[in-house]
Amino acid sequence: MIPMWMFPFAITCGNTMVLKPSERVPLTTEFILNLLTEIKLPPGVVNVVQGGFDTTKMIVSHPDIKAISFVGGNRAGEYIYSEGAKHGKRVQSNMGAKNHGIVMPDADKEDTLNALAGAAFGASGQRCMALPLIIFVGDSQSWIPELCERAKRFKVGSGFEEGTDLGPISYK
Repeated sequence: MIPMWMFPFAITCGNTMVLKPSERVPLTTEFILNLLTEIKLPPGVVNVVQGGFDTTKMIVSHPDIKAISFVGGNRAGEYIYSEGAKHGKRVQSNMGAKNHGIVMPDADKEDTLNALAGAAFGASGQRCMALPLIIFVGDSQSWIPELCERAKRFKVGSGFEEGTDLGPISYK
């Protein structure tokens, strides 16, 4: 999802883009690249490189790469920021992002529980917009068991199966 926010700006500003997805989820990026090919985006405008740490090292040190935008975990982000800056690149590094929620007692119960369940468990909770921490204020604390019941009703399975709510996670 994050690349969908980044490459339109790069292209609009007249740049090309090298996209290195997490090695844990390479197929999503390949799907995006196929869509860009289908709409006849010229070859070489958005490029994909797959790999792990060695690929990251190449990106942060390559002299033709002038800027890096990263979204992900703290350890990788700190490395990318420091090494990219050391090589004279402009680096934007958004690390460890997770959202937090506060539920006030006057919130609409059904809307709130539906929104919380989707936010906490959408994309199997493996996205920066996941909601891993919720603070229930006052009487809204009585809603916690009902939220837990909603979570238990999610169907876990293959993301390609009809009716699946949560696909597998790629790591613990």
